[in-house]
Amino acid sequence: MTRSLKRPVSILVVLHDGNNNVLLIERADRKNFWQSVTGSLEPDEEPETAALREVAEETGVYLSGDQLINWYESNVYEIYEHWRHRYPEGVTHNTEHVFSAKIARETPIKLNRSEHLAFEWVPVDQAAEKVFSPSNKEAILNLHKHLF
Repeated sequence: MTRSLKRPVSILVVLHDGNNNVLLIERADRKNFWQSVTGSLEPDEEPETAALREVAEETGVYLSGDQLINWYESNVYEIYEHWRHRYPEGVTHNTEHVFSAKIARETPIKLNRSEHLAFEWVPVDQAAEKVFSPSNKEAILNLHKHLF
């Protein structure tokens, strides 16, 4: 079975409880790599649709469209060398669209175990230090700018 290559366009969704805590998930393929919800866009998929899909796939949480806050911000970053095989040859950078959503802390989280091993609610300042991605850290630290 041939696996299709990823588009170098992705989403990042910071899930929070509205009380200065962020939901982090630990990657299955890299122990101690904690992150917010992330994922690549499917062919012809819009960032908002991908964000809703990835939150559901990775956490089992189904957001309504009005829960998802589009920051209308994006980051361009170099794709880690060990993940470049997932993209077309010669692709070295990805554009990441940033979102957030408030969910109740009691919301049941059902991880996709092929992608993530654990989850935890972490205070914003600690979460920013725990994530491996610089753009994820920046988004967590800027969450307060996108609370309504």
